[in-house]
Amino acid sequence: MGITRRVMMGLACAASMGAMLAGSVTSALADWAPKKPVEFIIMAGTGGGADQIARLLQGLIEKKKLSPRPFIPINKPGGSGAEALRYLKDKAGDDHTVLVTLNSFYTTPIIQKDLGVDISTFTPIGRMALDTFLLWVNTDRKDITDLDSYVAAVKGAGKEWKVGGTGSGQEDSILTAMMEKEFGYEVTYIPFPGGGTVAKNLVGNHIDSTVNNPAEQNEFMRAGKSKPLVQFTTERMAAYPDVPTAKELGHDIVYFMQRSVNGPPGMSKEAQEWYIKVFKALFDSEEWQTFCKEDGLTCDEWVAGDKLAAFHSEQGKRHQELIEAVGAEAITGE
Repeated sequence: MGITRRVMMGLACAASMGAMLAGSVTSALADWAPKKPVEFIIMAGTGGGADQIARLLQGLIEKKKLSPRPFIPINKPGGSGAEALRYLKDKAGDDHTVLVTLNSFYTTPIIQKDLGVDISTFTPIGRMALDTFLLWVNTDRKDITDLDSYVAAVKGAGKEWKVGGTGSGQEDSILTAMMEKEFGYEVTYIPFPGGGTVAKNLVGNHIDSTVNNPAEQNEFMRAGKSKPLVQFTTERMAAYPDVPTAKELGHDIVYFMQRSVNGPPGMSKEAQEWYIKVFKALFDSEEWQTFCKEDGLTCDEWVAGDKLAAFHSEQGKRHQELIEAVGAEAITGE
């Protein structure tokens, strides 16, 4: 056998062994992957911030070929997210269902005590962002140019002032109650199926104001149909450099909303790890980071698994304290 032939056979053998090793590594990394479509549950209605985020993530998963099976967005907004929470609980042990959450992930089980949901049993996957809130009015309200003129208008209208939101116990109802307590007025809270519907009702002058998330109002702001008066963040966001924070105006009202992905109780460890890798890849993507920057979300820290569970525990306690501070009846309207 000539040297060339021996070299060729050696290379072929090495290549074969390399392929076998690569195959075994790939197999080890792919011990679990979805075997059927993944139910991507959204605990809010269509058009709102949670819905927009879920559908953006779903599109990126498909575009980047991160899953062998599609993610199917399913809206379950009933009962301020209670429908979605019960659905996830009843899917215990299911590796093909995940939930996109809001802060009603914390508040709804606290307020609806008979719901029978303990979020600490859910499987934490990853926190995609901390979303923010701004106070919005229709641009037709030329008499309202800042927070002071807004408060004066609300006090003048009394209970005739209609604030739109996404339901009793939802984040915007908590923030509305916080504002009522801070400024000493009372408003009429009008619930809608989702933040997108709230935004449409504001520009249609069916409600007087809202504390929507940026993603729900930006389209109308850019069209000159709604305007932000104040942001409830610790510092001004780059997306709204000319809008003051409540804190800098002397009102200590700071409130964020977490946007995280969680699985049902009893999800397998292999599935949890697979989802964490997928959503970490999405978190790091240029598309997601650009979306966060343009829409005023904070996406500078990836929190997953046990760290996310600890975050949920901390936020659950904080929301219990918030509800006790403003009164559950102020949030639910009862």
